[in-house]
Amino acid sequence: MQIEENKSLKDYNTFGIACSARYFVEITSIEELKEILANQNYTERFILGGGSNMLLTKDIDALVIHVNLKGIKIISETDTHVTLQAMAGENWHEFVQFCIQENYGGIENLSLIPGNVGTAPIQNIGAYGVELKDVFVSCNTVEIASTKEQEFTKKDCNFGYRNSIFKNEAKGKYIITSVTFQLTKTNHNLNTDYGAIQQNLSEKNIENPSISDISEAVIAIRQSKLPDPKKLGNSGSFFKNPIVGSEKFKQFKIDNPDAPYYQLSPSEYKIPAGWLIEQAGFKGKRYDDAGVHKNQALVLVNYGNASGNDIWQLALTIQQKVKDQFGIFIEPEVNVF
Repeated sequence: MQIEENKSLKDYNTFGIACSARYFVEITSIEELKEILANQNYTERFILGGGSNMLLTKDIDALVIHVNLKGIKIISETDTHVTLQAMAGENWHEFVQFCIQENYGGIENLSLIPGNVGTAPIQNIGAYGVELKDVFVSCNTVEIASTKEQEFTKKDCNFGYRNSIFKNEAKGKYIITSVTFQLTKTNHNLNTDYGAIQQNLSEKNIENPSISDISEAVIAIRQSKLPDPKKLGNSGSFFKNPIVGSEKFKQFKIDNPDAPYYQLSPSEYKIPAGWLIEQAGFKGKRYDDAGVHKNQALVLVNYGNASGNDIWQLALTIQQKVKDQFGIFIEPEVNVF
């Protein structure tokens, strides 16, 4: 375990922001994690996973702990289900592909989401009708203050839309070291409700899709809309889709009769933030090296040399314009530091 000084973080965040860490250490075991947390020479700490759901607006004047724990193992299995544990440093998409190769179903709709396994519960990642909580059993953590290990069950995590206990009362208090999932081995519960998935399968004349077919459809859809962070800096969807109540929705539909929406309950409606941003005129716009992607208005991009503050100021401008035009506040999905 080596502690480096003034370490560039450009390769550790998918926006490709050129910030640096005062101190930096990569952790490859839980023992190393406990040891560094117990080191009183570094009282200010910053936990870094896959760097996919974050925007750095300044240098990090702290010890950046890069959690790079690896490994996947079967906890238990029956004829119909398997319970798997994946360590926090495993790449999420690679984990999804591993499960598909083994014919473990349940997360195929979450293909190509950037980031690592350990940060997935924080965000309760989701896409195309599936959320992490649908297959989540528990996660293991290390408490930062005490270095004690603690397990969080699904109930403990208080999952909501792109939300969990780790973004609220437990924020900054724990480091997730592994996540346990329950997946299907037979009779997979396939989710093809989203029109784009149905269209992709129809174009291939696939009537009875496998989990691999669905994964390939999702990958094709995402690649057609979302830029590869290795080629164009981004963190995927920058904003959450806003959820509004019945009264607000009623007025919104009167003012915008052609607007898309999803009814979540008799009193809640989800409106696509990308549609709001596009209607506000930002899709494809570029402001020096900060911009909005041409194919998906939800995605803010770094064309090369944008600072984190450049991206954040653009986000604030978009937020304000959407609020002024529609009376709806769109909340960032990424964590801004």
